[in-house]
Amino acid sequence: MNLSSLVVPILLAAVAAFGLGRRVDIYGALTHGAEEGLTVLLRIVPALVGLLTAVSMFRASGAMEWLSGLLAPVLGWLGIPSETAPLLLIRPISGSGALAVATDLMRTHGPDSYIGRVAAVMLGSTETTFYTIAVYFGSAGIHRTRHAVPAALAADLTGFAASALAVRLFFRP
Repeated sequence: MNLSSLVVPILLAAVAAFGLGRRVDIYGALTHGAEEGLTVLLRIVPALVGLLTAVSMFRASGAMEWLSGLLAPVLGWLGIPSETAPLLLIRPISGSGALAVATDLMRTHGPDSYIGRVAAVMLGSTETTFYTIAVYFGSAGIHRTRHAVPAALAADLTGFAASALAVRLFFRP
């Protein structure tokens, strides 16, 4: 048994010992925290259900393929491979969907290809914007996301373009 497998149990024991030393009702604090967690979950679930439904409808309707074809010339101008268009469209919405798209790109073009590398860097340098906004804003009770969504999408676009540039600079396609 190595030390890294003991980190979490040691940390939990240390926190429990510290709480006992301070005469804190540890079980009461644990159940209170769980109760607050469930309250947050109840605020988040409706947004997540709507988001996951929208992702499924977006992919099933063929809109993703249509938009990918529409974006290809613009992406070429930005230096982003047009094959990554589905990844650009799905990444702000769904992390698992983006991982599936990137896996397909790597299966088709190879993980060491320019497109495979760009897809991998894009996954690491961008965020699931709408999921993050739904979870964090929903848990905080914020309903107005007027400026947050455009700013986050602009950051995602910057991350996509920077990903293609970084792979071009470091790996020379």
